[in-house]
Amino acid sequence: MTFTVFVPRDSTALALGANETAEAIAKEAKARGIDIKLVRNGSRGMFWLEPLVEVATDAGRIGFGPIEADEVAALFDADFLNGGKHDKALGLVEEIPYLKKQERLQFVRVGITDPVSLEDYLAHEGYVGLKKAITMEPAAIVQEVTDSGLRGRGGAAFPTGIKWKTVLGAQADQKYIACNADEGDSGTFSDRMVMEDDPFMLIEGMTIAGLAVGATEGYIYVRSEYPHSIANLNEAIENAKAGGYLGENILGSGRTFNLQVRKAAGAYVCGEETAMLESIEGKRGMVRAKPPLPALVGLFGKPTVINNVISLSAVPLILSRGAEFYKNYGMGRSRGTLPMQIAGNVKYGGLVEKAFGVTLRELLYDFGGGSESGRPIRAVQVGGPLGAYMPESLFDTPFDYEAFAAVDSTVGHGGLVAFDDTVDMAKQARYAMHFCKAESCGKCTPCRIGSTRGVEVMDKIIANQNRPQQIRLLRDLCDVMVTGSLCAMGNMTPFPVLSALNHFPEDFGDQPLATAA
Repeated sequence: MTFTVFVPRDSTALALGANETAEAIAKEAKARGIDIKLVRNGSRGMFWLEPLVEVATDAGRIGFGPIEADEVAALFDADFLNGGKHDKALGLVEEIPYLKKQERLQFVRVGITDPVSLEDYLAHEGYVGLKKAITMEPAAIVQEVTDSGLRGRGGAAFPTGIKWKTVLGAQADQKYIACNADEGDSGTFSDRMVMEDDPFMLIEGMTIAGLAVGATEGYIYVRSEYPHSIANLNEAIENAKAGGYLGENILGSGRTFNLQVRKAAGAYVCGEETAMLESIEGKRGMVRAKPPLPALVGLFGKPTVINNVISLSAVPLILSRGAEFYKNYGMGRSRGTLPMQIAGNVKYGGLVEKAFGVTLRELLYDFGGGSESGRPIRAVQVGGPLGAYMPESLFDTPFDYEAFAAVDSTVGHGGLVAFDDTVDMAKQARYAMHFCKAESCGKCTPCRIGSTRGVEVMDKIIANQNRPQQIRLLRDLCDVMVTGSLCAMGNMTPFPVLSALNHFPEDFGDQPLATAA
């Protein structure tokens, strides 16, 4: 009898010793004369349990974790392959509350399959969306995406279908699909998990986008710090080509779509769409003035669809199950699900995919388990280093683009970084300014000079040098950056600064405002 054992190859699991655990399992099985099939799957997103070892049984997959290499022999002694009792036995993985309470639409395969196995992908609803798209007119594909209510998951939340429609209508001899996978926000890792743990989903989504707008070339711009993502994407691309799902004459349709991976330049500003285009073209990553819009004059001067990993990865599901299925999840104008990433001072950091409408409090406490320190959570920053700091009084805000905008915050990429009551919010505000100073491309004065002056002002506030005047100066400076900066790098840096000032004035030696600025 052959037993199937799963050990993740996700980089978080690798950092926690998954390779050593997998090697120990293979070695121990061989020594005991036990026949096993070792599958290197993706992570389930429950990082506190990594390395998570799973065994396939008739009842489902049973988990054990976290399992280090020196614990493997005891695992075999406990007859874990037959569901034997062990101190780190977790029961059926699908029944673990952290997973069971999610709505996994995009991440349904993540942690289940071998990421680079085309056979595994096809066995789990893979390429159903592409096969349907091949039978449709381009405008009909665009309409399906429009009707689903899918909005950009990178931060701006612009309706995906409208962007695609613009590129479809543009007249050009060449069009492109560009995937922004330069995931640089603190506390975010959903893009990385897609690329490492289910890369075919992104490849399929980009291929469908190409068919929809008439693009034959695509680029995935991947953060330079993601070597495992780059390796898995390249392997999956080759497997997709070999299977006839990518390249010339896709599935005998006569349609063409080629795809290549570009390693990013290591600059945060290259996450801005036009700076990314400059970098792909081999130039220094600097923001372009708009108009013209990239949808009309984009990569190499041609019409270009630019979406991030999560947006494009939602497309196969929308095509395979239909717009109505997808839009039935969520609330208001925020349709579908969002993979939210819980990090910072929490007990259970990891990935949670839920429909829009879940609250911060639910994510921080029902999933995150509260703070790791055991102290009250005082603030949570949502949406990366340019996102607002939200106080406990706003923890019941539902995850919804409009609801967050109403409290001067942003959903962004869905990353949450939690802080307990020992945090100094004045120092956090200074960090935001310093981050902008370090990462600004320097093209526009409000961002380049404003962030430098902002750090100087913050230092004076922290040193208690004429605080009231410095706080007024900081607010004026933030107003200039919001209204005068060329891109989101400069005009969003004031979000964390102003939110810290407005919600935590005591950390600045200031008094609460009657209304938030």
